[in-house]
Amino acid sequence: MQSRIVILSGNSNLPLTRKVCSLLGVAQCKAVVGRFSDGEVRVEVGENVRGMDVYVIQSMSPPINENLVEFLVLTDALKRASARKINAVIPYYGYGRQDQKDKPRVAVSSKMVADLLTVAGADRVITIDLHADQIEGFFKIPVDHLKTARVLLEDLRKRLKGTEVVVAPDAGGVERARSFAKGLTVDLAIMDHRDTWDEACSRIVGKVDGRRVIILDDMVDTGRTLIRTAEGARAAGAASVEAYCVHAILSGDACKSIEASPIETLTVTDTVPLSPQVVARWEKIRIISVAPTLAEAIRRVHYEESVSSLITRA
Repeated sequence: MQSRIVILSGNSNLPLTRKVCSLLGVAQCKAVVGRFSDGEVRVEVGENVRGMDVYVIQSMSPPINENLVEFLVLTDALKRASARKINAVIPYYGYGRQDQKDKPRVAVSSKMVADLLTVAGADRVITIDLHADQIEGFFKIPVDHLKTARVLLEDLRKRLKGTEVVVAPDAGGVERARSFAKGLTVDLAIMDHRDTWDEACSRIVGKVDGRRVIILDDMVDTGRTLIRTAEGARAAGAASVEAYCVHAILSGDACKSIEASPIETLTVTDTVPLSPQVVARWEKIRIISVAPTLAEAIRRVHYEESVSSLITRA
């Protein structure tokens, strides 16, 4: 017999959790997620969850290690409180960039985090736009890998001018950009960046002269990749340059660098929370919410309905 939907959250992305709860028409489960004086994470679930299916919403955004440990302790508390099933809802999966051993003596941290989540007691993972699809295979539990392509496409379709070309900022983003371009019925171009022994070489492969360039990437951290691509597009004659990214890490001076770059607007989602002060200060940043996608995924998983339409790229 299916229980009611129980949703609780750590401290990483409370605004997104509130939006999801509002869309599902449920109250957020009471829980204390705080710290002892020495910094240890302290968790106390404030409601009865015995025999219930619980959805823990927690982005692994900065401070990533704090938020990861919060999730692990939350999961342990729920398991000890006899929750029937614990679903990890991770809008942004941290450590996703360390998904392969690209040189000797490095960690495959994506796999390590997957093991931690599983051992802690997670029974299922619902996440959005992993840095690499292969991360799904690191888990021994079901993974629903949601795509935000439709959310981004719906936003961009309202602003189409007819001169667009989608640009992949690197080779790793070609498949994502190709699917996006196909959904918009526009052309695709690729940024080719190579570091040689004496210099770095960048060029746009594709026709962008006189056209509106849309750079698509899964995340923006320091902003260097986006800015390099924007500068390359401008050098190739692009009429304008805009960027769409799912996860807005924006560490260090990223906002300041993007504000001074040829990028006219940067559209991101709320998988990683941005403070109102940041949004107000940096005029180029636009935010669209993934709460409807997450809420629908939680509803379908809970009532054992298909989520296939939510995990396709376009």
